Amino acid sequence: MAKPVVPEEARRRRRPTKNGSVLSEQLIIDTALRMLREHGGAGLTVRRLGIALGADPSTLYRYFSGIDDLTLAIGNVLIGRAMAGWKATGEWRADLRELGLRIHAAYLGHPQAAVLTASRVTGKANEVTADETILGMLRTAGFADADAVRIYHAFIDQSLAFAALDAASLALPAAARAADEEVWQATYARLPADTHPHIAATAHLLVGRMNDSAYPTALDMLLDSAATRLGRS
Repeated sequence: MAKPVVPEEARRRRRPTKNGSVLSEQLIIDTALRMLREHGGAGLTVRRLGIALGADPSTLYRYFSGIDDLTLAIGNVLIGRAMAGWKATGEWRADLRELGLRIHAAYLGHPQAAVLTASRVTGKANEVTADETILGMLRTAGFADADAVRIYHAFIDQSLAFAALDAASLALPAAARAADEEVWQATYARLPADTHPHIAATAHLLVGRMNDSAYPTALDMLLDSAATRLGRS
């Protein structure tokens, strides 16, 4: 059973840890992100996190009810980083495109964390702010509510799905990632035209594109479709 989280005003530890730091939610999240980067999701446990912080592992329950609660907080931080410094210009398509690219980049900045969090719904402040912002842009642009929700749904799921997909590739060991990337040149580019005419005809394009993320292209296709729908209505 998850342990209840101590109210914020009562949980601040004023005495430094063995590492000389004063515990805080942000310090725990930053340390967890570092551990994920170095050891992957399997390496993030309460015991290991306590060791890394120089604190008794049980102290972490004053801030988070468990690793799952911490995972949701990490997802919320990644969304917050995507939103930081972003300002709407009033051009809904350009604004959504920039925000989508920011979300994708924020998750790819922490691939192992992205694999854990991209599929989660946190309900926390940064996520709620992002959702309100996206829906507000669409409704202000003139989309009917049903269309605004449909486009919002496709937009945010597409952004996070590509973030998870691309992050999973980045999280692979370097040798495995290099081997995957080499397949396009070593296998696809060598298939004969008499057995695989379409692959052979486009092999040079496949080699040049397939190791890059398709997210910008998919995002533009989604926004083009939305713009066409708005024009018709």
